[in-house]
Amino acid sequence: MSLKEIKNHQDLPKDLTLGQSVTYEEQYSNALLQAVPRSVGRDTLALGTSLPFKGVDIWNGYELSWLNTKGKPQVAILRCIIPHTSLNLVESKSFKLYLNSFNQSHFATWDDVKATLKSDLSACAGESVSVMLLSMNEIAGQPLGALDGTCIDEQDITVSTYQPDANLLITLDDVVEETVNSNLLKSNCLITNQPDWASIQVRYSGRKIDHASLLKYFISFRQHNEFHEQCVERIFCDILNTCKPDKLSVYARYTRRGGLDINPFRSNFEQAYEDIRLPRQ
Repeated sequence: MSLKEIKNHQDLPKDLTLGQSVTYEEQYSNALLQAVPRSVGRDTLALGTSLPFKGVDIWNGYELSWLNTKGKPQVAILRCIIPHTSLNLVESKSFKLYLNSFNQSHFATWDDVKATLKSDLSACAGESVSVMLLSMNEIAGQPLGALDGTCIDEQDITVSTYQPDANLLITLDDVVEETVNSNLLKSNCLITNQPDWASIQVRYSGRKIDHASLLKYFISFRQHNEFHEQCVERIFCDILNTCKPDKLSVYARYTRRGGLDINPFRSNFEQAYEDIRLPRQ
C-alpha cells in the first residue's frame, strides 16, 4: 500500500493532532489522547485475525510532572507497556500533549497519578496497559544498555533501495541460531514525514540469513512512512515469510521525540526482554 493509500485508510482518524498546530493545555485532560487502530498497519500486511506474533510496545516518558496538594512540583519517569493485542495504538503526539496537561494539575499521591495514567491509557488502547512511575532516585545511576548479538553495520555493501523490499533478503544453506543487530534503521512518521531513528535486534533459528542482505533490507526502510509499531510488524512478517525461520523475534528501540521513546517487541517464541536504555535514547 502506498503512503497516500495509508493516509487515506478509512480507519485512520481524521482529527489527529499529529502534524497540526496545537494549544498546550495547562490542566489535566484525558480527552487529549488519540487512538489509531492497529488495523491501519496490519491490513496492509493481510494478517487477518490470527497474528503470527505476540509482543508489547514499551514506552518511556521523560517529561512527566505534576503538583502535589501543596503546589510543589513532582517529577517521574513513566514506563508503560501496551500489549500487541490492544485494538489501538496510542498516537505519540497526543500522548505528549496528554502528559503535558499534568503540569499544573494537583494530585494527592503518586498512586493517584499512576491510577489515572493506567485508566486513561487503557481506555485509549482498548486493553489494560501496565504503568510504572520511577523516581529520580530509582533511575539515577542506571547504566546504558546494549542490544544482544552481532552488529552487522560494518558490512561493505552498495545500497540503492530505500523502500521496504523483502526480496532483498537472502538465506544460506547453513542452519543456525543467532542474534544480530543494527543501528542503521530509519523510517519516517506516517503523517509528518519526520525521521524516526532506531536500533534493531533480530533473534532467530533456521536457515542463516545473509548479513549483507539483512542490512540492505533494514536500510530499505529509510524513506518509508509508517508508525514505529507498524514498521516492526512489517519487518517481522517479511523475515518470517521470506526466510521462514522456525523461531523469530524482532525488537526495535527508537530514539525519543517529545520526551517519549517507543520500543516495539514481536516474537513467535519468547517473552519481551527487560527494558533497557541505549546510548541514543
